[in-house]
Amino acid sequence: MFLTLNHCLPQLSRILIRHVSTQQQNLSTKLVLFHDPSAQLSYMELSQKFYEAMKACASIKSTPIAQKLHAQLISTGLDSSVFLQNHLLHLYSNCNLIDDACWVFNNIEYRNVFSWNTMISGFADLGRMSEAEKVFDEMPERDSVSWTVMMSGYFRNGQPEKTLNMFVSMVQDGNCVNDPFSFTCAMKAGGSLAYMKLALQLHGLVEKFDFGSNVYMAIQNSIMDMYIKSGKVSYAERVFLRIPNPSLFCWNSMIYGYSKLYGVGRAFDLFNQMPERDSVSWNTMISIFSQHGFGVQSLGTFVEMWSQGVRPNSMTYASVLSACTSIYDLEWGTHLHARIVRMEPTIDVLVGSGLVDMYAKCGCLEFARQIFDSLTEHNAVSWTSLISGLAHFGLEEEALELFNQMREAPISLDEFTLATILGVCSGEKYVSTGEQLHGYTIKTGMDSSVAIGNALVTMYTKCGNVQEANHAFELMPIRDIISWTAMITAFSKIGDIEKARQCFDQMPEQNVITWNSMLGTYTQHGFWEEGLKLYTLMQRQGVKPDWVTFATSISACADLAILKLGIQIVSQAEKLGFGSNVSVANSVVTMYSRCGRIEEAQKVFDLIHEKNVISWNAIMVGYAQNGQGRKVIEIFENMLEMKCSPDHISYVSVLSGCSHAGLVTEGKQYFYSMTEDFGISPTSEHFSCMVDLLGRAGLLEEAKNLIDGMPFKPNAAIWGALLGACRTHCESKLAEVAVRNLLEFDVEESGSYILLANIYLDSGKLESVADVRKLMREKGIRKNPGCSWIEVENRVHVFTVDETNHPQIKDIYRKLEEMMKKIEDTGNYKNAIRSLRGQGYHSEKLAVAFGLINLPTWMPIHVMKNLRVCNDCHLTIKLISLVTSRELIVRDGYRFHHFKNGFCSCGDYW
Repeated sequence: MFLTLNHCLPQLSRILIRHVSTQQQNLSTKLVLFHDPSAQLSYMELSQKFYEAMKACASIKSTPIAQKLHAQLISTGLDSSVFLQNHLLHLYSNCNLIDDACWVFNNIEYRNVFSWNTMISGFADLGRMSEAEKVFDEMPERDSVSWTVMMSGYFRNGQPEKTLNMFVSMVQDGNCVNDPFSFTCAMKAGGSLAYMKLALQLHGLVEKFDFGSNVYMAIQNSIMDMYIKSGKVSYAERVFLRIPNPSLFCWNSMIYGYSKLYGVGRAFDLFNQMPERDSVSWNTMISIFSQHGFGVQSLGTFVEMWSQGVRPNSMTYASVLSACTSIYDLEWGTHLHARIVRMEPTIDVLVGSGLVDMYAKCGCLEFARQIFDSLTEHNAVSWTSLISGLAHFGLEEEALELFNQMREAPISLDEFTLATILGVCSGEKYVSTGEQLHGYTIKTGMDSSVAIGNALVTMYTKCGNVQEANHAFELMPIRDIISWTAMITAFSKIGDIEKARQCFDQMPEQNVITWNSMLGTYTQHGFWEEGLKLYTLMQRQGVKPDWVTFATSISACADLAILKLGIQIVSQAEKLGFGSNVSVANSVVTMYSRCGRIEEAQKVFDLIHEKNVISWNAIMVGYAQNGQGRKVIEIFENMLEMKCSPDHISYVSVLSGCSHAGLVTEGKQYFYSMTEDFGISPTSEHFSCMVDLLGRAGLLEEAKNLIDGMPFKPNAAIWGALLGACRTHCESKLAEVAVRNLLEFDVEESGSYILLANIYLDSGKLESVADVRKLMREKGIRKNPGCSWIEVENRVHVFTVDETNHPQIKDIYRKLEEMMKKIEDTGNYKNAIRSLRGQGYHSEKLAVAFGLINLPTWMPIHVMKNLRVCNDCHLTIKLISLVTSRELIVRDGYRFHHFKNGFCSCGDYW
């Protein structure tokens, strides 16, 4: 036997060398069983040589060599050796020759546990778990490896539940409980399923068994990983802090965990505390920055990583490209692309997909397509990146066409691709395509995917079919926070606040995004008080707010003109580090402006480091509302000097400013430069401002001509602006034209009718006044009840016309009579025509009188009213400011009136 073997050795050597690549030639010496044919080998020596040869062959996965070794094993007569048969099984399994492995296994006469375990492992590696189960069930005896191999196989093949069931069976078996590797496998499965109760039980069992110092760190790594994946980072932190010398794995896991538990800042602090770092550490930190929207910091960390001599890999490049995409930094992205081309031999599909996504999202669609076409391999991510880029720039047709090309390619559609293309169909134009895709997801069984379900809810919502969106939501077998939030948004879109709140209250769990969604629903629909109550509830339940929370809540305070609460929320925002956020700062500017504190608004505006167009608009609108037109124009010019391109709101503000300042020439110049210099087509708001500007200046015919020459039909706001100008200049004839056009819009708001009645009243046309009131009765239009409110000692006091229920009402009327006598003594109060209406006191007069009684003389009196202040009240309050030397600030339904020393900031035109 030995002579036959020695005679074949030279031939075997040549075969092996021919199949081994240059870089693997060091293995060929192991595969050559013996160099000297004349040498005699003992059984043990031959077995050792075969073992080494099979081990080396398994490492390079060479099918021909494996079969040659098997043949040699048979020819030498050693094929009956259980030791070598087991290693031959392992060799065939490694080379994916599972049928050959089965043949060997079936021919082993005396199988041991190793034989059975190797066969199970081979089936598991190929995903053939049913066959692995069969072998496992037939085993005459099992060891810890048997259980662990099955558990590992289930987990690697996406069956974590079966992994845990196998672990439970092992525990019940009672013979292999103290195996640390079975515990680590169970922990991975428990973490992937986020079974917190099981995680605690596994941790308790680990503490019960002493696995020894050899596997201590591996066990601790698994415990931390299990807690982090289960969403219980605080538990992982406790484990981490108890470890004397945490491994790199522990540090890296905890950095990721801290980003979830405490945010990016604490994660970065922990990163800086690491005694040593590897590429995983850097990649984790770069990815955290990128995923949380800190694109600049992600790029900076990448530069530091490079300077520290740590070579990036595909994961690094993908994260940094994602960071470039998030901040739309094309320059950095192209620089990184050049570096990748220079430093890397090839661009794999992961990096290629990142490049496609970066170029597409930055608007370089041609470059994105070129990168896509140059990739040697495409996967669902690269296709989806290009489709998403096209959709991002409104190229729905091209995106759908590319999707059809993807369907023809040998690429299986995944849930993210379908979710992306469903997003493309979010509009009435493609509702039919969206419905067809919905049918496709049901046919393929992907409708059970959370991502698909969320995309369907969003698609139907944007298509205006909230009923179908709700139907898709109800059919979802599993819902996440995004699902519930999307449904809240759907109900919000149709103004069904009650159902939105029901949805919010039914959520099994909520995060700050959900709270913000409900908060935004309230504020967007004018339920500001409910929104602020929700903010208070959010604080009580310990939900950590973000910049969206503060921006929305402060905006609600602005709409309600609640300054004290607004200041408290601003203080909280500053305490948590959100005071410098530009969106929060913009809301603060608006709040101060709407509360009549324009000086404070200006101070906040000046402190904004990176002002955007919303910042400039906020301060301009503030000055416009407070009647300081020339200041609006000054700020607008500063905005242009700072190279900040204005938008349509900017021009509404500056035209309004020109109107308040009486700058007709400048207003016309801005109106026409809007289109010539910035390509902004005038909207109805701009025309309304121009009619207001011309009307204030008494140029009523020119205003009417502007309306007649508009490129679209004038709306109610434009005719209302003309009507207001007619009232100021007592032009009843043109006022009737404005009202006739207003009636075409079937206006149910009483303001226009009241305005016309006042014009007739001012002109002494009492019959026309009666006709207007009759028309209002016939149409069922009632004058909105006026009310005013004032805040004194943290309590809001509300007044209506001829109020009688207030506890201080007698003192209020007495004070008001006193004020009326004083202002009549000035000789400036004339109310002959107004006396025809009866002798009622409007709510704003009562509120001012209440303020005079209860507020110190040095404090300005702030009064809010829901309707436009009437002429009589305006004149009265203006004269009260003269005789009392008090500053009175009244915000009506249109703008602020700052009364001081007998003058009003509105210039007596509002």
